[in-house]
Formats: sequence, C-alpha cells, structure tokens
Amino acid sequence: MARFPELKGKVALITGAGRRGGLGEGIARRLLEEGCNVVLTDIGQARGAEMPVTAVGTDEEMAQVAAELAAATGGQCVAMALDVLDEAQVQAVVAATVEKFGALDILVNNAGIGYLMKGIVDIEASEWDAVLGVNLRGPFLTIKHAGRQMIAQGSGRIVNIASQAAKSAFPHAAAYCSSKHGLVGLTRVAALELGGHGINVNAVCPNHVTTGLGAWQNEYFAAKQGKSVDQYLADMRARIPLGRPGLPGDTAAATAFLCSDDAVYITGEAINVSGGEENH
Repeated sequence: MARFPELKGKVALITGAGRRGGLGEGIARRLLEEGCNVVLTDIGQARGAEMPVTAVGTDEEMAQVAAELAAATGGQCVAMALDVLDEAQVQAVVAATVEKFGALDILVNNAGIGYLMKGIVDIEASEWDAVLGVNLRGPFLTIKHAGRQMIAQGSGRIVNIASQAAKSAFPHAAAYCSSKHGLVGLTRVAALELGGHGINVNAVCPNHVTTGLGAWQNEYFAAKQGKSVDQYLADMRARIPLGRPGLPGDTAAATAFLCSDDAVYITGEAINVSGGEENH
C-alpha cells in the first residue's frame, strides 16, 4: 500500500539494482509500490577479476528482475545496462530515462562493491581502485548528470546508499570504509550546491543486511574471527538493540521517506538505519 501518494508518477533511476534479493531490488520494489516509474540499472556483465559474474547484475538477471517487479506491483519498471565508471554511459542512461518517462525526479545511488575485503597490507591497488571507483566515482558521475537534469526541472531527490561503514571503521574494509566515508562527504557537498535548485541530497547508512553479498560477508568475517556463521550472527544480533540485522525493506523504507514530501526540509544528512547499532 502506498504511503506517500505524492510519489505517484515520479521517475526514479536506481543503480546497482539488477540482482534478486539485493538492496537495489528492495528499493525498486518499494518505489514501484509508491507509484513511481522505475529505471533499474546494473553493469550487465563481468568486468575482470574485480567484478566477476558472481558479483554483478547480468543483463539477463536485470531484465528478469525488472519484469518480475513490474508484474508484482503493476508499475512501469525498465532495465538499462550501466557501468557507473563510464561517464558517457551515465549521461546516456540519464538521457534515455528522460526520453522514456519525460523527467528524472529521483536518483538512488545503490551500486557498490562490498566483496573485496582484505587487510591494508594485502589489498591490491587494482582492488582499491575498483572499490573507490564504483562506490565513489560512480555516485559522483550520476549526481553530476542527474543533477543537471534536476536543475533544469527545478526539483529532485538524490539518495546515496552509504553504510554503517560510513560512520565506523571495520578491519579488512579499508577501501570500503574509505569509499563510504567519502560518499557521505559527497552527499554533504551536493546538498549545499544543489539545495538552491530545489534538490534534496541525503545518504542512508544501513548496518549489515544479509543479501547475497551479505551472506558472503557473514562467511568471510566469521572465518576471520574463528567463529561459525551461526555464532557470528548470534553475536551480531546481541549487539543490535532491536535484536536483528537489517532487511532490504528497512533501507527501502528510509529511501522512500527521503523521496517524499515529509522529508522536504531534510538535506545533507546521513541517516542510520541500523536498529540502534550505529548511534552517531
């Protein structure tokens, strides 16, 4: 059931949304339920060792996700391949979105690499560059080109999916933490620069969410701590005041709120969605 009727007919572009069960799919579903027209994007194919086929939304899966979401919600959802590192592709997808739907009202920067986890002395420079590229260069490029369209329209909402790692440091996550801290900085600068054009820019900072990527992280960090996955998850639940890790719907709900009229006076914020685990 739609909670924000003012979102009906709005046009949303979501990056990194081509995989089943991921945050991007959850955000797309929620915005479709609110009546938005949604363009979901993903890279479409593997790009070398840093972006293997097991970690990206393929063209086939992305098209299937879009079709399934449209059927489930009755909304308009189309898939477009997008490598967020390629500025020409970013510009083209923004233009294609406007051509398809007539506007671009919402940008959700969800694409990210959270699977290249190594200690600082072990991570390869190519892995560092891949994480910083997708997690920070990508949002910069999409904000740049979506922002131009929104300036022309005189309004818009941009939501950057950051992380608890934007607030706190974690071992074996130097590149990831650095990129997400940087994303909050980018959010704040964009909010300052775009606010005068009627554009709100915010970040959402979820704690651990057991998507497909999250399940890999559970196994990785459990092994590093010498624990079983069950014990690792039990310890996680114990330190979260609300007693469970996050769900895709939690992040999706925060995103929908930030796109709604209820959030008209909120910009430049990095909002925790962590069950109380992160409190600054």
